[in-house]
Amino acid sequence: MLTRHQIDYVKLALPKGRLLPATAYLLTEVSLGFENYAQETRTYRLQSTRLPYLSAKMFQEKDIPIQVAIGNYDLGICSLDWVEELLAKYPASALVKAADLGYDKGNLYLAASQHGDISSLQELPPRQDSWRIVTEYPNLAEASALNLRLRKFKTFPVWGAAEVYPPENADLVVLWARDESELRAQNLASLKTLFSTSAFLIANRESWQTKNVSQIIAYLSHGLEMGAKPWSQSKQTLAGSSNGSHPGFSEEKVWLALPDGHQQTPTSEFLHKAGLQLQGYSGDTLNRRPTFNLDWVDAKVIRPQDMPLQIANGNFDLAITGKDWLLDHLYRFPSSPATELVDLGFGEVKVVAVVSQDMPVADIDDLKQLIQASRLSPLRVASEYINIADKYLRDNHVGQCKLIPTWGASEAFLPEDADLLIENTQTGKTLAKHNLKIMDTLFQSTACLIGNKDSLKSSAKREKIASLVEIFRQTVESS
Repeated sequence: MLTRHQIDYVKLALPKGRLLPATAYLLTEVSLGFENYAQETRTYRLQSTRLPYLSAKMFQEKDIPIQVAIGNYDLGICSLDWVEELLAKYPASALVKAADLGYDKGNLYLAASQHGDISSLQELPPRQDSWRIVTEYPNLAEASALNLRLRKFKTFPVWGAAEVYPPENADLVVLWARDESELRAQNLASLKTLFSTSAFLIANRESWQTKNVSQIIAYLSHGLEMGAKPWSQSKQTLAGSSNGSHPGFSEEKVWLALPDGHQQTPTSEFLHKAGLQLQGYSGDTLNRRPTFNLDWVDAKVIRPQDMPLQIANGNFDLAITGKDWLLDHLYRFPSSPATELVDLGFGEVKVVAVVSQDMPVADIDDLKQLIQASRLSPLRVASEYINIADKYLRDNHVGQCKLIPTWGASEAFLPEDADLLIENTQTGKTLAKHNLKIMDTLFQSTACLIGNKDSLKSSAKREKIASLVEIFRQTVESS
């Protein structure tokens, strides 16, 4: 039988990324601080320094409303935009907006490129073609398009860098920004402010009604009542990036998508080795539209996760991404025209199946025995590679399972919130630090050049594409 202490034990989901500095500042000021809650930490599990019954775990912000809604966490702190994104699709979710914490204020905007032909909402209705909307918020984007009564539209979900797609690859974008000046700095013009956002404390409805969270709320309320709120001025220092100049779309130029994030530096080094000089793309500088020394090539820097779908849709001719993301795309869309052209050899990682060190399994057969014994029913599987995970489970005839999409920091899910993780690793050391072990290796992944096999055959610029592919291939062979 549960004791009262166990019943009232409260779990809090805390954000990584943009909200972390201000959130950590607030929690410290109201005496709810968590040791090691900082940007550089490699520890996901935290304990309140004041309340022994309050623990926390760090997540990517987009995962927090989901984790609170399904009851894995009693409370969470995240920006209102991600709450509304979940509610736009699942309005009956068990979420309570407990308190507006008042920092990290911004807005969700519907915007267009300053260099396009749309400058106001009045210009939208007369156009009869299908509007292309790019966004990290597909549910909110669809709701906005319906509210605007757009006759035809397509929503393109992306992992990030939505601001760089208009006007060549999208007509409209739904994105978060602090204000319109930040939009203008990205060469975007606001068409409509969808709603204002700030950091919110959210709660699971059942926890809100049955658990004693009043003391936690009292601590936070004390902070909200303070005259000076120094945490409101705390902002994350992000690596500088810009949206660059817009050269204008040309049917004759080859469009190349380049990766941001961890692959940016090795990709920059490879391109330099190939004799392809870029301005605005290095380990220190990120211009979303770097310029090549080849006047017949234009480039954009986007997320590697988004590249296979962008190639398949014809928005780019070539892209540098990982084999892992290409396979994840092809497992979902087997007839996709996206295909690997050159294995570039760098950025090597293993895609692995991971479990807790405490789980008594050595391989997939041991795991299936636990499932058959009803010790893991259903098996909870967390991954950024949701299609790779699905195929791995089907290939191994694991039927009783539940897939949990994640947006990063996936190792935080085991063992409390998932039983199995499909993840990438270079050495396995980070997994070991989190008391995890590799149960199976699915495949090796390296960076690769991909293209659209249909356009490679029929495109008027196929000779230019072939020339660039050959430059990449020769660079690999000479390494």
